[in-house]
Amino acid sequence: MAHPLDKIDPGIKVTVQMSPEATPKDLEFVRMIGVKHAVLWTDAKKSSYEYYASRREIFEKAGISVYGFGNSDVHNQDAITLNLPGRDAKIEEYKQHLRNLGKAGIPYTTYAHMGNGIWSTAPEKTPRGAMGRAFDLSKAEVGHWHGREFHMPLSHGRVFSKDEIWDNYAYFIKQVAPVAEDAGVMIGIHPDDPPQPELAGVPRCIFSSFDGYQQAMEIADSPNVGICLCVGCWLEGGELMGKGVLATIRHFGEQQKIFKVHFRNVDKPLPHFVETFLEDGYMDMYKVMKTLQEVGFKGVAIPDHIPHLADEGKVGMAYIIGQMQMLQRRAAEEVGGK
Repeated sequence: MAHPLDKIDPGIKVTVQMSPEATPKDLEFVRMIGVKHAVLWTDAKKSSYEYYASRREIFEKAGISVYGFGNSDVHNQDAITLNLPGRDAKIEEYKQHLRNLGKAGIPYTTYAHMGNGIWSTAPEKTPRGAMGRAFDLSKAEVGHWHGREFHMPLSHGRVFSKDEIWDNYAYFIKQVAPVAEDAGVMIGIHPDDPPQPELAGVPRCIFSSFDGYQQAMEIADSPNVGICLCVGCWLEGGELMGKGVLATIRHFGEQQKIFKVHFRNVDKPLPHFVETFLEDGYMDMYKVMKTLQEVGFKGVAIPDHIPHLADEGKVGMAYIIGQMQMLQRRAAEEVGGK
């Protein structure tokens, strides 16, 4: 079986996440900062082959290739992760999402297997004073996803076991992986954010460590199931992850299992972290980019959770994109390749 990455052009693609309803000015701005790829998100209200194809056409006319398209209503779903009522219907919805992407010629989508959303506490100042997303375990009260809230102490009224989370993952991935293969679509699984071992009665026991990812990839047993490697989440976990982010990139990159990278930094690991600009966290982000270059990564790398630099979000995005482009260029010059 051909690997789906074989169809992707060589080279790390510094990429932006955009609204699928981008205006001509938005598209022009992205072109001006030298970006040629985008990832988009929508929800079930618009998820269809026709919509995906129409967005791809609009972006391509502006010189921007749509690498990935997510659907918030089949991502981070507690019905799937926790085997709640409606699980099978939600899985069928996910399968149709994959078929629609494949028919529209869009090669990638992100999936996360968190049962009670993304958890944050009040924003805090980064080293230079910009406000960044933060998490402090001692203050954690609520998780969020797509308009829903999940509250301490038990987000779903009981404690779930690790075996339940693993069984539910296996049930899901064994059904969707063959559909992804038939459709020619890559599924990149995002780490738990934060990768705290348990939150509000729900274990985060799979996508919160190197060993968890390794076992999850073996269960999937598909070239079309890989990793959306959020560097920030890996740094949040620190020693809890079992292997550092550079060793993780080498291992999974050489297996062609990394499909997308969220390129961000944090000030320190759990139990309390603040997301920072690239140069202000505890990881040397050039080492990350260089390692990606060394393993021949050719997916997309996007800025993620950019600290608040100005009321106009494009300012922070342009700042990070410029840094990423320079890091990628230096890595290509030092290591070789595109």
